[in-house]
Amino acid sequence: MSTDYQRAREELGRRLRELRVESPDGRLTGVDLAKRLGWQQSKISKLENGRQTPTDEDLLAWARATGQPAVFGELRARLKGFESHIRSWRRQLAAGHGPVQETWNTLVSNARTMHALSNAAISGMLQTADYARYIFEHHTALQNAPRDTEDAVRARMKRQEWLYLPGKELKLLMHESVLWARVCPPEVLVAQLDRLLGVVGMDTVRMGILPLDAPLRLALGNSFCMLDQRLVVVEDWHAELWLDDGETIALYRRVWDTFAESAVFGADAQQVIARVRRSITV
Repeated sequence: MSTDYQRAREELGRRLRELRVESPDGRLTGVDLAKRLGWQQSKISKLENGRQTPTDEDLLAWARATGQPAVFGELRARLKGFESHIRSWRRQLAAGHGPVQETWNTLVSNARTMHALSNAAISGMLQTADYARYIFEHHTALQNAPRDTEDAVRARMKRQEWLYLPGKELKLLMHESVLWARVCPPEVLVAQLDRLLGVVGMDTVRMGILPLDAPLRLALGNSFCMLDQRLVVVEDWHAELWLDDGETIALYRRVWDTFAESAVFGADAQQVIARVRRSITV
């Protein structure tokens, strides 16, 4: 979990402790408050020490139980302030992958330019339906999320319509290892590589491949996507990080530009993809 996120959670915990101690009807102990709320005392401790993220319902109950219901708005604003940047998969996938993909559709529809670095799987903007289906099924099992694979696939395919709109541009970098990754059966992967070969000449796509033997000025990190100059979304196992401050966005743009120096584009990128494809079909 990020340091900034944990720090914000600890600050919220200190504020909750302050409300308990300064309760209008007398100093409340953690045990007293737990009894009022019908919670385990350990939950009080975890929330106050920043070891657990409260829900909106937790914060409302806390404000009421400490006799200060008016502070709920402040507490909720604090929570949303740091939660908006750390979007846990557990919470996002509570209703399945479909709603998450629809959120992405809205984000992308408002963007003119996307810079993306993919180090784990083929970019969702260029996935075939069959390839996407395997990706969603694997992650549904990992996260114990509701199974709505077909809804998620349809939403992801709908997002790709963006590529055919005038004035849009996808600037994508992918490491060659992504092309080899057997996250699906060989025949599905071959069809996916054919899809990549077919988009190289598109006006709205600038796709670069980082060959396995390419010299790199930076170690490969997490995959990320930058929407214009307003938002960077970084993928991790536990969450997506939504980063919108100017300095951080500028940093990720420098990261993309640095990797682009090691990438091959156009016909050279096609050669790398075709070489991988031949190896799979042998």
